[in-house]
Amino acid sequence: MSKKILLTGASGGFGVLTVKKLIEKGHQVAAAMRDVAGSNKNTAAELASLGAIIVELDVTNDDSVTNGVATAIEKLGGLDVLMNNAGIGSAGMIEFFTTADFQKMYEVNVFGVQRMNRAVAPYFRQQKSGLIVYTSSLLGRITLPFYGLYQSSKWALEALAENYRVELSTFGIENCIVEPGGYPTAFAENLMFPSDASQAASYGDFIHAPQKMGENFGNVLANNPQQDPQRVADAFAELIDMPYGEKPFRTTVDFIGMGDHVSKYNEHLGQVTAGLYGNFGIAGMLSVQK
Repeated sequence: MSKKILLTGASGGFGVLTVKKLIEKGHQVAAAMRDVAGSNKNTAAELASLGAIIVELDVTNDDSVTNGVATAIEKLGGLDVLMNNAGIGSAGMIEFFTTADFQKMYEVNVFGVQRMNRAVAPYFRQQKSGLIVYTSSLLGRITLPFYGLYQSSKWALEALAENYRVELSTFGIENCIVEPGGYPTAFAENLMFPSDASQAASYGDFIHAPQKMGENFGNVLANNPQQDPQRVADAFAELIDMPYGEKPFRTTVDFIGMGDHVSKYNEHLGQVTAGLYGNFGIAGMLSVQK
């Protein structure tokens, strides 16, 4: 069944591939991105040629979100799915990231999602249906060194999604998180790096560890072609096409080993959560109300 979908961060990474996949499967897609007439002009033109509705939207700006969501709903003739895909990554010693660096990251990865949800949730509640999808990461469940800023934002995103899941379930609104591993996309080419490395000398030879780890991970990706970003786009599409009320809350997408461990962690957390909610007499909030 064709759905009306608004996807943020459509200009790169998983966004472009997902828009194409969703259109291929017959869905109507509003592809939201910044700078439609500038740096993203070519991408916007390509997606428009395939049938996507291009929406100028900056998740870090309240007015842009409000106007962009209204435009998408008008042009789509409604809305069934919001995909919170816009995001930025980081790499480097966490001590060297300034407060301003943290604010920049959170404006996109956390506050941007909150802006989008606040703009869309009233519409979904009124129609008593809707699906909100969050692009998280395996690093939103575990930590690896030198990705601390990014990880902290994704851990916050996971908590945000957990709350929306239970607070909107009674209105018939589904919430789902997708947790990809690392993939060779443009996302990795646009990482944030620390703004203040004034203490670098005090780290001694260990200061080179982030670069070495990045190089090692690059080699892992190069030697594992099955870690294809298209498989993430496919996973998004498969999730959206699953029957109402039967979608998993969390989906890992990784083919080099880490995803299996996180999936087991997610399964255990789900059991713990169900037990706690049962103790409080609110277990029904974990299931969407049809």
